[in-house]
Amino acid sequence: MEKTKIGIIGCGNIVGAYFQGCGMFPSLEIKAVADIIPERATAVATANGCLAMSIDELLADPEIKIVINLTIPKVHAEVAMKVIAAGKSVHNEKPLAVTREDGKALLAAAAAKGVRIGCAPDTFMGGGIQTCIKLINDGWIGDPLAAMAFMVGFGPEGWHPDPEFFYKQGGGPMFDMGPYYLTALIALLGPATRVCGSTRITFPERLITSQPKFGTRVKVETPTHLAGTVDFACGAVATVAMSFDVRATNLPCIEIYGTEGSLSVPDPNCFGGTIKIRRAGAADWSEMPFSHGYTDQGRGIGVADMAYGLRTGRAHRACGEQAYHVLDIMHSFSDSSNSNKHIMLESTCNKPAPLPTGLVHGWLDE
Repeated sequence: MEKTKIGIIGCGNIVGAYFQGCGMFPSLEIKAVADIIPERATAVATANGCLAMSIDELLADPEIKIVINLTIPKVHAEVAMKVIAAGKSVHNEKPLAVTREDGKALLAAAAAKGVRIGCAPDTFMGGGIQTCIKLINDGWIGDPLAAMAFMVGFGPEGWHPDPEFFYKQGGGPMFDMGPYYLTALIALLGPATRVCGSTRITFPERLITSQPKFGTRVKVETPTHLAGTVDFACGAVATVAMSFDVRATNLPCIEIYGTEGSLSVPDPNCFGGTIKIRRAGAADWSEMPFSHGYTDQGRGIGVADMAYGLRTGRAHRACGEQAYHVLDIMHSFSDSSNSNKHIMLESTCNKPAPLPTGLVHGWLDE
């Protein structure tokens, strides 16, 4: 199979996971990396056996067909727009953009240029959630009625090397971790129709206790605790809570409740995890085996899926429309809280196609 050559812009904390994940697919080759700090790009390139380029050089390289955009959230749209203008497809780290307006502009620009736009997370393509999708589709819990999704803990200022952006516009628990949970719910249940939410900023200032910025104080400019409900077109209602303010919890990640049973879904930030089901009349939960592979993927399966789509013409799963729908839902929590009313979603997307079972590792199509 001819390799699709990839470029990466942004050599921060997550770049290693993309080298690991993309390296599992013989269809991909990361040719070059770039960063606004050239020394950082050089270090990553040296460690991974690829080229270090300037951003302009990378965008001008005719061999590079897909660019992975790993910049910070507030410049996701700006950088992705440059990639699209260069005639290349782009896979953004989450979120797709900070504002709805920028998200819409990206989709329109990609369509006009005839290139593809994708977005993390691609964890829903891992064996954990794909197995849960198959269990639901095969009727193990009947018709889905409701769901619970919780990501509650304390913020990243105690471990992340550069955590300020988590507390600025485009950050917070909803924009940082919400994409994993909302994307998983869309993959499991389909698109949403309505959101109701309440939000707050609990601590107006955060103290960084990680290195190298130990002792720096950060003004909080985005909600750090959000709770609410999401209504889905299929009829299911999800209760969602996202928080950087909680010291400890015993809550599950995601549970799906159906007419014939309940399903415990593994952490949507991971590709594998433990899957449990309890059907009507059962005395206890039962752990379920994986029906799909890719249970320890790293990152990059969504990029590989886009590369397959470019070659065959089929849709890719971690697509821009789905990412925009997630962006719309995330904004709607705060919109609902600020307006004291439900928010009817203007966006929608297709439920992503499940992966086939029995795939050879490193391949995504039968």
